[in-house]
Amino acid sequence: MEVTPTALAGVLIIQPKVFADARGFFLESFNQRQFDAAVGAPVTFVQDNHSRSAQGVLRGLHLQVVPHVQGKLVRVTTGRIFDVAVDVRAGSPTYRQWVGLELDDVGHRQIWIPPGLAHGFLVMSESADVQYKTTDYYTPAAEVGIRWDDPALAIAWPDIGVPYTLSAKDRAAPGLDAALPSR
Repeated sequence: MEVTPTALAGVLIIQPKVFADARGFFLESFNQRQFDAAVGAPVTFVQDNHSRSAQGVLRGLHLQVVPHVQGKLVRVTTGRIFDVAVDVRAGSPTYRQWVGLELDDVGHRQIWIPPGLAHGFLVMSESADVQYKTTDYYTPAAEVGIRWDDPALAIAWPDIGVPYTLSAKDRAAPGLDAALPSR
C-alpha cells in the first residue's frame, strides 16, 4: 500500500497494491496493521456503509460532532466520483480548507478522512457505488450538514455537464458559520 499525505493534516490518499492479469485483478482493500501504521495510531472501524448514486448526485457535506465524530475510509467499487474533505476542526491551521480528488473503480485509490472533517462527493460517471468504513456509528443527533456550495469554502466542484441532484436535507443545509457557529 502506498500512502500520500494531502494539504490537510491527517487526510491521506491510499493506493492499494493491485495485482492484475488476463483474468482480472486482486487487491487487498483493507489491512488493519498496514492502515494503523499509515495513520500512525490504532483505528477502530465500527460500521461499513455502501451507497449507489446516479450521475450528478452530490452528497454532502456531512460530518458528525462530539461525542460521535467519525473518521471515514472511502473507496469506489463501481464508477467515478469527485470526493471532498473539508477541514472544520476548531483551531486547525487549515480550517476552512478542502481537498478534492477523483476516486474510481479503475485506479482503486481510497481516501482516509480523519474525525472532525466534513465529507461530500459528486458522482461523475453514469452511476457509482461508494463504500466507506466509519470509526463511530451513525448517530442522527450528532449529524451536521454544511452547504455544498458555501462561498466561504469555495469548493471547485467539477462541471460534469448535468445538473447536480441533492437531497432536500443537503439543499437546505446552512453555510459553515451557521452549521458550526462555535468555531
